[in-house]
Amino acid sequence: MKKIAFVTGGSRGIGLGIAQHLASKGFDLAINGVREESAVEEVLMALRALGAEVIYCQGDIASASARTAMLAKIKEHFGWLNVLVNNAGIAPKVRNDILEATEESFDEVLNTNLKGTYFLTQAVANWMVEQKHETPDFEGSIITISSVSATVASVNRGEYCVAKAGLGMMTQLFAARLGEFNIPVYEVRPGIIKTDMTSGVTAKYDKLIAEGLTVQARWGYPDDIGKAVAAIAEGAFPYSTGQVFVIDGGLTLARL
Repeated sequence: MKKIAFVTGGSRGIGLGIAQHLASKGFDLAINGVREESAVEEVLMALRALGAEVIYCQGDIASASARTAMLAKIKEHFGWLNVLVNNAGIAPKVRNDILEATEESFDEVLNTNLKGTYFLTQAVANWMVEQKHETPDFEGSIITISSVSATVASVNRGEYCVAKAGLGMMTQLFAARLGEFNIPVYEVRPGIIKTDMTSGVTAKYDKLIAEGLTVQARWGYPDDIGKAVAAIAEGAFPYSTGQVFVIDGGLTLARL
């Protein structure tokens, strides 16, 4: 019986890189995004070409009703879920200095990046516990994609950093709570990854990388994150619950 993975924000960027590697490793997939299914049909077909059965779960994870509907669709179609990959997230619409940032922006970013992810994880965790009771050999895991912004301060996008720091504690909390059920929970912290989200700051980071910002003098790519998440999802780190996997080319390595 094939394992099922639910990847939020899985139709592009880092999420798509993760979905591609999971599909190539034999997972069937539920892909979440906010766009209409017709807009992502080519992406879904490409994932299916890798051998995966793929369904699309349209919805905003910030919405409680959307989260409920997406899980209901997965349950109806597949009947079970082995892996949740919390990847969906947004950047502030405007990168304001924290002395000028608005409550509206804070609420928007936190509702999606932290609150939505937290309560989706809660719902999936309860479902996984049910599956564990029904089938003792059930294997489940939860993998949350945060960011080096969980610990690296960017004063022009404080709401994003606060949300990512919160995901770090969320990972520890659910790892501690789900330990008795042998459901490991992990955090992956990407560094500077070339995606739609970073397209507006390409020149800035090209310059910083050339000047030595990272030890490995290149951008990260969704493929780099996908490889790591697939290894975790396959069970390569069964005794590492609650741990952080930093994939940043040495950006956060302390150097003199």
